[in-house]
Amino acid sequence: MKEKVKRVLKKRPSIKKLRRKKQPEQSLEQAVQGLPRITNETVAEHREEVLSSARKYIYPLQHSAHRVVIISVGLLVLVIVAFFTYCMLALYKFQSTSTFLYRITQVLPFPIAKAGPRYVAYENYLFELRHYKHYYQTQQRVDFGSESGKQQLAEFRKRAMNRVIDYAYVKQLAKQHNISVTDRELEDAIRLVRSQNRLGSNDQVFEDVLKEFWGWSVNDFKRELKQQMLAQKVISTLDTATHEKAKAVYDRLQKGEDFAAVAKEVSDDPVSRENGGDYGFTISQSDRNLSPQVIDTLFKLNVNETSKVISTGTGLEIIKLKQRDGDKVTAAHIVFNFKPLDTYVNPVREKEKPRIFISQP
Repeated sequence: MKEKVKRVLKKRPSIKKLRRKKQPEQSLEQAVQGLPRITNETVAEHREEVLSSARKYIYPLQHSAHRVVIISVGLLVLVIVAFFTYCMLALYKFQSTSTFLYRITQVLPFPIAKAGPRYVAYENYLFELRHYKHYYQTQQRVDFGSESGKQQLAEFRKRAMNRVIDYAYVKQLAKQHNISVTDRELEDAIRLVRSQNRLGSNDQVFEDVLKEFWGWSVNDFKRELKQQMLAQKVISTLDTATHEKAKAVYDRLQKGEDFAAVAKEVSDDPVSRENGGDYGFTISQSDRNLSPQVIDTLFKLNVNETSKVISTGTGLEIIKLKQRDGDKVTAAHIVFNFKPLDTYVNPVREKEKPRIFISQP
C-alpha cells in the first residue's frame, strides 16, 4: 500500500512545478493590466504620449543638421573671402600676370582704372601686357628677371596701361559720334589681308604664327584688330580737315594737274615727296611695305590711271600706277596723314582725368 502511494506521489507534479507554470500566465496578466486602455476618447492623448517619447530622438538630429548647415555656410564664406583676398593682393599689390589670374579676370571684372565714366577692366590691361611679354620672351629672348629686363617690363606696363586707358576714351568718343566696327567690316579686313598672304598660307599656319609670336588665339587677334579699327575710324571721322585737303587735291588731279608736281607740293610722305610721290621700288601683291588697302587698289588700276582717295587707317592716299611688269608694278602716291590719336583723346583725358588703381613704376 505504501509503495502504491509513493508511485502516485511521484506522478503528481510538485508544487514548485505548478508554480512555474503559473508564472507566465501571471506575468501576462500583470503586463496587460499595466497597459493603458485605448478608447476613442483617449486615442489623441495616447498618440501625443508616443510622439513625445519620439521627440527626444528627433530633436538632437535636427540640431545636428542645423549645425552642419551653419558650419558649411561658414566654411564657404571663409573660402570666398580667402579667394578674393588672394586675388586682390596678387593683382593690386604684387601685380601678378600669371595665366591663372588672367583667367580669373576674364570671369570676374576686377577694375584697374577709371577713365571718364568707364571702368577699365584688369583683364584688358593683362591682355595687352601679356602679349608684349610673350613676344619679347619668345622672339627676343629677353630675361625679365634681369635688371635690364625689369626696366623693360616696367616700360611695357606703362605702355599697356596708357593703351587701355586711351581705348576707354576712344570708346567714349565712338559712342558720342555713333561710330562702330561691324563684324562684317572686321571679316572684310581679315579677308583682305589673308588674300595678300600676310597671315600665313592657311588657317593652321595663321594660328601657329599668332600663338608663337603673341600667344594669341584667332579670337584674340580679332579683338586686337577690332580695337585698332575703331580707333582709326574715330580719327578718320573727327579729322575732317584731312578729308577736305585730300578731296581738294583729288579735284586738282581730275582737272589735269601733274601728279608729280602736286605730290611735291602737298604730300605728307617726306621720302617719296621729293621724287614726285614715286615709291622708289617695284611692288608685288605680297609686299608688306604698303598697306593692304593700297595693294588692293593698286593692282586694280590701269597704267597711268589715278585712284580715288582711299583710307589706309592711318591716313588717306591717292595712287597712280606708272608701269606694270608681269606680277610687279611701279607707282607713285600722295599721302595725307591723319592727326595723331592724342589730338582727340587728350582733351577728354584732361577734362575727365583717369584714376589708376595700381602703383605705376
